[in-house]
Amino acid sequence: MPVEKGQRLKLLKIWEILRQETDEAHPMSSVELLERLEAIDIKCDRRTLYADIQALNESGYKINCNRRKTNEYFVEHREFSMAEIQILMDAVQAASFITDDKTTLLVDKIAELAGSRKAEAIKKNIVAFNTVKSHNEDIFGTVATITQALEQGKKIEFLYFDYDISKRRIYRKENKVYKVNPVATIFSDDKYYLLCYDDKHGNPSHYRIDRMAEVKVSAENITPSKLSELCSIQKHKKQLFGMFTGEECTVTFEADNSLIDTVLDKFGYDTRLSVRNNQTFSFSATVQLSPVFLGWCCSFGDRLRVTEPLSLIELLNSFLMKIKEQY
Repeated sequence: MPVEKGQRLKLLKIWEILRQETDEAHPMSSVELLERLEAIDIKCDRRTLYADIQALNESGYKINCNRRKTNEYFVEHREFSMAEIQILMDAVQAASFITDDKTTLLVDKIAELAGSRKAEAIKKNIVAFNTVKSHNEDIFGTVATITQALEQGKKIEFLYFDYDISKRRIYRKENKVYKVNPVATIFSDDKYYLLCYDDKHGNPSHYRIDRMAEVKVSAENITPSKLSELCSIQKHKKQLFGMFTGEECTVTFEADNSLIDTVLDKFGYDTRLSVRNNQTFSFSATVQLSPVFLGWCCSFGDRLRVTEPLSLIELLNSFLMKIKEQY
């Protein structure tokens, strides 16, 4: 590397090395830092290193120094605290709309915010969530397109799909292209939605971003509306089973085909679905019995019923009788 070019990069590389590889518990000696610079063909000595560190500090790049026979340098201040980084990592892991591969990639990137030494320590403390992850690898591209449309004040166009009994995508309204005015993206009940409105009705609608396909920015400008002023009041239902725990039980259900998406969302894409007739399918799932789960079983009316085990059917009948007695 030419000397002139190396000198221009020197301050940047000093900051980069110290920020990524040091903290208050792991300072780097001036000798080691000089060796690291020399390894990338950047010439420096102790006297100029001291001046470089001082210049970085004066420019707002805080580098601490332990005064020793050989000075030790480290970067203590981070843009995010360790607790904030941990929360961000946990949130990414728990988000069902992010695929497994993207989850791993994002967790690694967030951990690096703490520096390479602490990153490894943080990742060792990760507890894997039992979260059903999306299989739609296009979601980051979809979000980028929505963001671009919002920035440019343009409508967006997309196809919208559900899954059939064979877990194939079935596009709504015979591959109809939806054209809407985007308002915002919303994370609610562990799902990621686009809040929007169309020109014909003007009423608020929301579409799951992981069920959108072939998303593109339209050439048409957004039609003005007061909806953007109301987006903050949009509410979504709580998670169906909440955080209640109970006795573990394997349950067999019979359900209307209109609940295929709901079943896959709740119990996972790998859930085995069996055709019963043109209108219904059956499936089994291991759940933890609780009043919240019993309420979920009843929430779909005649579109879902438990067929096994008999003990749970009796429990549901008792549950319903108690509710009936209150009215």
